Amino acid sequence: MNFTDILGSSKSSASLALFDSTSIAAIESTLTEKNGKPYLTCQVRNKEIQAKPEEIIRQLWIQRLLNEYKYPLSSLTVEYPITFGRDSSKRADIVVFDADRPTVPFLIIEVKQGDLKGGKEQLKSYTHATGAPLALWSNGNQATIWHRKNPNYFIEIPDLPTATQTIDDIAGQPWTIQNLIDEEHKREALGQKARNLRQLIEDMEDEVLANAGVDVFEEVFKLIFAKLYDEIACYQGRKGQKYLRFRNSNTAAQLKVNIQNLFDDAKAEWEGVFSPDEKIKLNPDHLQVCVGSLEEWKLFNSNLDVVDEAFEYLVNKSSKGEKGQYFTPRWVIDMCVKMMNPTEGETVIDTACGSAGFTVHAIFHVWKQILEDEGLTASHLFTMEDKPQRCKEYVRDKVFAIDFDEKSVRVARCLNLIAGDGQTNVLHLNTLDWTKWDETAKQDDWRDTYGDGWKKLRKLLAEKGSYRGFGFDVLMANPPFAGDIKQTDMLAPYELAHKTNGKLENKVGRDLLFIERNLDFLKPGGRMAIVLPQGRFNNSSDQRVREFIAERGRILAVVGLHPNTFKPHTGTKTSVLFVQKWNDDPKAGPLCPKVEDYNIFFATQKLESKDTSGDKIIAVKDGKLLRDTHGHWVIQHDLFNHDGLTQDGVTEAFVEFAKKEKLSFFL
Repeated sequence: MNFTDILGSSKSSASLALFDSTSIAAIESTLTEKNGKPYLTCQVRNKEIQAKPEEIIRQLWIQRLLNEYKYPLSSLTVEYPITFGRDSSKRADIVVFDADRPTVPFLIIEVKQGDLKGGKEQLKSYTHATGAPLALWSNGNQATIWHRKNPNYFIEIPDLPTATQTIDDIAGQPWTIQNLIDEEHKREALGQKARNLRQLIEDMEDEVLANAGVDVFEEVFKLIFAKLYDEIACYQGRKGQKYLRFRNSNTAAQLKVNIQNLFDDAKAEWEGVFSPDEKIKLNPDHLQVCVGSLEEWKLFNSNLDVVDEAFEYLVNKSSKGEKGQYFTPRWVIDMCVKMMNPTEGETVIDTACGSAGFTVHAIFHVWKQILEDEGLTASHLFTMEDKPQRCKEYVRDKVFAIDFDEKSVRVARCLNLIAGDGQTNVLHLNTLDWTKWDETAKQDDWRDTYGDGWKKLRKLLAEKGSYRGFGFDVLMANPPFAGDIKQTDMLAPYELAHKTNGKLENKVGRDLLFIERNLDFLKPGGRMAIVLPQGRFNNSSDQRVREFIAERGRILAVVGLHPNTFKPHTGTKTSVLFVQKWNDDPKAGPLCPKVEDYNIFFATQKLESKDTSGDKIIAVKDGKLLRDTHGHWVIQHDLFNHDGLTQDGVTEAFVEFAKKEKLSFFL
C-alpha cells in the first residue's frame, strides 16, 4: 500500500509537491491496513491514525519540522484546542510551542484542501486567540507562511525559522536578486497552482487597500515602480548597492522611511512618471503588509510579463474598460511584431499604446537582431542587464507611443524608461484630436515631462507646421472600439467623417477615425497592423471604409482572432488588418508600387488562447504544461512558432507569402 492508492494516481504527485521522495517514502513506510482502511503512525501521538489525505500532509509537515527545522518533538502537539469566547472552540492541526515559554503557541499550522484565503482567515482567528506570531497554511502542493506583525496584519515571509533562528533572521536577512530567483523557482515548481502577481494584488486589495483610503492604482504603482528600480540597482550594483532595499525587515515606521527613500531614488532615475514631490500615502501598517507581500517577487525577467500583467490589471480596473480599450494579449502583439518585422533603422509608433505592449515587444524584436549582430545572447534576466549602446539608442531615437489615458501613459513610460535606460518618447496626447496638440504642448507641466519626446516626434512631421502627417516606418495599434465621436471640431478634419455628398456625419466610430489617422502617421511605404472589430471587414455599410484603405495602401493581410481573445472584458470578434502604404518614389523609402490587382493573405486563429472565462490556456507538449527556455509559460495558440517549441502558425505562413510577393520588409 502507498499514498497513490489513497490519493489516487492523478492527485498523488500534485498534492504532495512540496515534499521530496525520501520524506514521502519515510511516512509511507508506516502504512498499515485495518478493516480495509489505511493507517499510519503519528509521530507526535505515537499511535496509528487513519491515513486520510490531510493526515498524510500533517505527518509530512511534522517530519519536516523535526528533521529540517530541528524543532524538538516535545515542542510539538496536534489537535490543539483553541477557545473563542466562553463556549466556542476549534482544534489546530499542528502547534509548535515557544522554546522559552513551553505552554505558549509559537507556530500554528493548518493543513487543508481548501483555498488559501479561507485558510488564512482561519489562521488569523487562531493567532488572535493565542498570540502566536507565526502561522502556516499548506495543502501539500503549496505553503504560505505569515508573521503576525501586530493584531491586525499578517506579513508573508519566505520561510520558517529553524529552532535556532529568530523570526527576524528570516524576515530581516539581506536579500539579493538570487533570493528572488529562488522564490520564483519555488513558484515555478508549483506550476499553475502558484499565485501570480495579479492574484497577489487582488488579495492586497481585499485585505488592506480597500480600507486604506487611498487610490489603489497609485499606491500599488508606486510600490512596483520602486521595486523595479531596486531590482535593477541591486543587480547592476548602482551606487554600490549590494542588497535589495525593498524589504520588510524593520518597524513599520522605519519601513515607511526606507521605502519612501527608495521611491525618491526611483523618481530621480526615471523622471516623468511621478511628480518629484509625490509621496507614498499608505500608512506604515498598511505599507508593511504590501511590502511584505511583494518583496519576494522578481519583477524583471526576459520579457517583463510579470509586471506587465499586474499593470494591465490595475489600469483595466481603474479606467481602460470604461473607454472601450482593452490591452492586447501578448501573443497577438508578438504575431503583429513578427509580421511587421521592424528593424534597427526604422521608426515605430503605437498611437493608442495602453501599457506599451506593441512598442516594448517591438523593442525586444529589434534588440534580438542587435544581439545576434554583436554575437550576444539574452539571459532570463535580460531586461535587468545593462544593454549594448545600440539597444539604448534604438529606444531613445526610434520608438514612440501616444495615449489619451494619463494612467496608461505613465505605465507605458515606466516600461519604456526601463528599456531605454531612462529615455522614452511616450506622450500624453489625444491622437485623434491633433488640432489641439499645440494647446497641450504649451502647458509648462506637460512640457517638463514630455518635452524631449515632443521634440523628437516633431522631427518626423511629413510637413512642417502640421500635425496631420508623419513619416513613421511602422505603426502597430489596438485603438478603442467603443464610443462614437460627436464633436464637430474633432470630426471636421477627417475624410471618413464626411458623407459622400461632403456633409459632416453626426457621429463616427472611434476606430474609423483611427484608421484614417494611423494611415496619416505612415510615410510612403510605411506599414501598419491595427486591431479592428470584425464587422469593419464584413458589414456592407463599411464598404466605403474598405475602399478608403485600399486607395491609400496595399492590404497585406487580415488575421481573424479567436472570439475569446479579449475576454473577460469583451467578446467582440476582432481581426488584425495589415496594410502597407503605397509608394512609387524610391527616395521616400521602401517601395510598395501601386497596383490594381494583388494577392492578400488571409488567416484565422483556430487554437484558443483563453477559455470562455478569459483565463489563459497553457500549451501542452508531451503531456506536460509547456514553459519556454526562460521559464515562462507558453500560451496555447497557432499564431506563430514559440521559439521552436510549438508548431509553425499564421506568422510563418505570412513570412513565406511575403517573400513570394517580394514585400519590401522581407526582402
